Amino acid sequence: MYKNRSRGFTLIELLVVIAIIGVLSAVVLASLNTARSKGNDAAIKSNLGTVLTQSAIYYDTYSAYVSAGTPAAVGTPTVAACGTATSLFADANVTQALISSDKAAGGPGTTLANMTKTYCGFTGSLATWVVYTVLLNNGATGQSWCVDSSGNSKQIATPAGALANC
Repeated sequence: MYKNRSRGFTLIELLVVIAIIGVLSAVVLASLNTARSKGNDAAIKSNLGTVLTQSAIYYDTYSAYVSAGTPAAVGTPTVAACGTATSLFADANVTQALISSDKAAGGPGTTLANMTKTYCGFTGSLATWVVYTVLLNNGATGQSWCVDSSGNSKQIATPAGALANC
């Protein structure tokens, strides 16, 4: 009865297979984006950990976090304060860690002057500092990773103004 039927797949069978492949690839791509942002958050935490470690070395060398003068921004962490020439933030290793942290957060990541996601600041006494970077995959908007001179390293709500420590 069906002796003349050629071997192969029908159009419906091919469309079903293509639809299944499309759904599976969409799931994989969604997971990949989540993994990528989690990886960037891990890079942010690692880079700010480097700042914490290098600050101890800087303090041992200069017995202070500011070697001369007063930083431009005291009290409220700003991008500009990260470029303070006579402070811990001018150290080459700290500078590179700050730039890398900003890049992982989605900033330009080329120089301290054009960072958009990483903020630095000192207290009025210049005896303490704080640095934070906005996180990408934090479950909610407005979260940052923060490190400070007292050794704190934790996730915080992104501050709107002054921040003395984490």
